Amino acid sequence: MIERILPPAVRWSHSFDDRDDPLFPEELALLERAVEKRRAEFTTVRACARDALAALGHPPAPLLPGQRGAPVWPRGVVGSMTHCAGYRAAVVARGDEIALLGIDAEPHAALPEGVLDTIARPEERTSLDALPTTGGIAWDRLLFSAKESVYKAWFPVTRSWLDFDEASIVIAPDGTFTARILVPGFAPSGERLSGFHGRWLVDRGLVVTCIAMADIP
Repeated sequence: MIERILPPAVRWSHSFDDRDDPLFPEELALLERAVEKRRAEFTTVRACARDALAALGHPPAPLLPGQRGAPVWPRGVVGSMTHCAGYRAAVVARGDEIALLGIDAEPHAALPEGVLDTIARPEERTSLDALPTTGGIAWDRLLFSAKESVYKAWFPVTRSWLDFDEASIVIAPDGTFTARILVPGFAPSGERLSGFHGRWLVDRGLVVTCIAMADIP
C-alpha cells in the first residue's frame, strides 16, 4: 500500500499484523518495562525496517532510538518508521538519493474532539473547510498525519523541534500536500529548509502520508 506514494529510490516494508522476529540484546533492554502493546509495535516496526534495509544491502543490526526518539539509521541511510492500530511500516533510502524522508500512518477516522483546535492553524482550518465533502475523507486526520510526516522529515536534518503550529500545510484532493515551514531550520550544509512536498493516500481504513524529497528545498 505505502509503495503507491513512494519514489523508486525508497525501499519499504510494512505489516498489517504483528511479527515476532527476534530482537537484538540492545533493543530488548529498551523493553524491560514495556507493556505488550509497546513490545509488539517496537518489534514489528523494526522487523519491517530490517527488511527494508536488506533491500539496500544492509545486514541486520540493532535499530535504536536516538535524540527525541528518532531512529538511528546506518551511516549513509535516511529512513522513517510509523505504527498505528493494525499497521506498521518502515521506509529507507540512500542519503545520496533521498535527502528528506518521513512517513506516518493513522486510523482513517475523524480526530477526537478538540484535537484539531490544538494542531491546526487558522489558514489550515479554512483550507480544510474548502475540501470536498464527498468521498468520506477525514481531512482533519489527514492534516494531523501530514504534520507528523513533516516533523519526521524535518528533525533528522535540522535536529530541532517543530511544533504543530510551525508548519502550514495545504492538502490537495489529488493525493498531494505542501508544507510551508514558518521557523528557521537548517541542514548541516547550512541550507535553510523552507517547505516540503508530500503525498497521501487513504486505503484499508488507514490514512498514510509521506515526504520523500531528493533535494533540500
